[in-house]
Amino acid sequence: MASQTAVYQGIQVSKILVHPIKSCRGTSVQSCRYTPEGLENDRRFCIVEADTHKVITAREVAKMVLISPRIEVDEKSPHGGVLFVSFPDDSGCESFSVPLYPIEEKWERLSDVDMWGCIMDGFVCESTSGRSPSAILSAYFERPVHLAVKGSKPRPCDPTDLFPSLKATAWYQDGYPLLVLSEESIDVLHEEIRSRIGTQGIEDQWSEREFVIERFRPNIVLRGAGPFAEDNFEEIGINSENAGTAPGILLVNKCARCLLPNVCPETGVPDKAVPYKVLMKFRIGLDPRNKMKPCVGCNGVPLGSAVVKVGDLVTVKKIITV
Repeated sequence: MASQTAVYQGIQVSKILVHPIKSCRGTSVQSCRYTPEGLENDRRFCIVEADTHKVITAREVAKMVLISPRIEVDEKSPHGGVLFVSFPDDSGCESFSVPLYPIEEKWERLSDVDMWGCIMDGFVCESTSGRSPSAILSAYFERPVHLAVKGSKPRPCDPTDLFPSLKATAWYQDGYPLLVLSEESIDVLHEEIRSRIGTQGIEDQWSEREFVIERFRPNIVLRGAGPFAEDNFEEIGINSENAGTAPGILLVNKCARCLLPNVCPETGVPDKAVPYKVLMKFRIGLDPRNKMKPCVGCNGVPLGSAVVKVGDLVTVKKIITV
């Protein structure tokens, strides 16, 4: 593959989503700072099995998407603020908060947080009052678990076919710091879903039901580029005044999807067909390393730090040519 510059006009950031705890509910924000490791506080926390320290996701426990984390920044606090966590009203679990950054001298250090064989560091989060996060979350999960926050040890990202010499790090994201997706892609997906109602277990409800982009858990949503336009982008810049001068964001590969987008973010109930079975009909064969998995969105690696805002202009600095 080769790359070249191209002129795309009228592309803007339409939505920014931060997911403080991996696999839990995301928060839509109007602006957010980003660094080479992703949006500030995105997937800095995760939930792990208490004994094995394996990361748990909503692929396994769908009702995780109903847990609502919220960042409350306090620059006067020695720990930067708090992470506030709440649960569905019928869960019987009380809300709690923890310092935004680990109290290293007091919290249990983890050196073996295991996410699909990738070993990372972290700390077991503790609250300043009330029941411990571990106790509350264990009641919700009905098994012993901990809330963990990422430590300072860099976690390297895998190189990709497009960037075989990639040098990047991330927190508890699946593989890369950012996920970028064009909102027009959802319009195409709606058309594909509705054309297949009554087949492969796709229910009549989808003739009227809206598929929300939050199911794909993107970080930066684009408007104006067109459906799946990011498939063709190698590098973009985002800035409210001059995107051409903003730090580049490399789109290092296409995001191969699992069954997690089938989980409804409002109910925590997985759909048996949508969107995975639909995506298998028209979005496979796009990633050379995952040819039999459907791809939606592209994984991004920022080359610097800046602030992204809803409404910011997006410049396509390089496109992919075959």
